[in-house]
This record gives sequence, structure tokens and C-alpha cells, in this order.
Amino acid sequence: MASKASVRLGVPPGRLWIQRPGIYEDEEGRTWVTVVVRFNPSHREWARGSASQGSRYEPSITVHLWQMAVHTRELLSSGQMPFSQLPAMWQLYPGRKYRAADSSFWEIADHGQIDSMEQLVLTYQPERKD
Repeated sequence: MASKASVRLGVPPGRLWIQRPGIYEDEEGRTWVTVVVRFNPSHREWARGSASQGSRYEPSITVHLWQMAVHTRELLSSGQMPFSQLPAMWQLYPGRKYRAADSSFWEIADHGQIDSMEQLVLTYQPERKD
């Protein structure tokens, strides 16, 4: 993915509900597609480190969503979601963040436009459990 600076937009979506794996819909019926999910440290590094240290530390997660038209076929039940690290719903919360269905908070790292694509970048930083 090219690293172009995005042009800032107004208010991000108020809510995003999962429609199928990697596909969300906002309150206006617009579709948001998960295009990048990044773990820090990576799953491989985290598994290697947690096994050797016995740590219960979770990786941070950054997700890039693009607003684009997609034909959703069927809704998912919670047991069918392969994107297990991503919440079923995000709700806009004061302070440039979303609160997820599991009560976790995701910071809005970016909400802008790259070329003609509206982009929303959310980051989850878990609490350290050392």
C-alpha cells in the first residue's frame, strides 16, 4: 500500500457493523472494507516472545478501512467471523476514538481521503498485563 498523505475529512462514521468477514456498514448504509490489518509485534514475533517469557501481553492492532461499494450477500452470526481480532461493531466515542462491542477502545489514527478513496485507520492499544 502506498504511503500517501491523506486529506482530512469531516466526522467519521457514527457506527460500523460487521456484515461479513472484513466488510462493515455504517449508519448511512455505506460499505467499509478492511484492506489492511497490522499486528505489532507480528503474530509470529508475539507467539515466539510470549512462549519464551510466559507473557500475557497482546499485540496492538491497526486496521485500515476503505469506504467502497460492495455487494453483501448475507449477514454473519458471531461464530462465523474469521477476523477474530476485529470487533463486530464500533461506535464513535468522544476524543477521536471508537468503542468496540467488547468495550475496547480504538483510536482514530487517520480519517481522510487518498485519491478518491475515503479511509479510516483505527488502532487498538491493549493494556499491558506484566
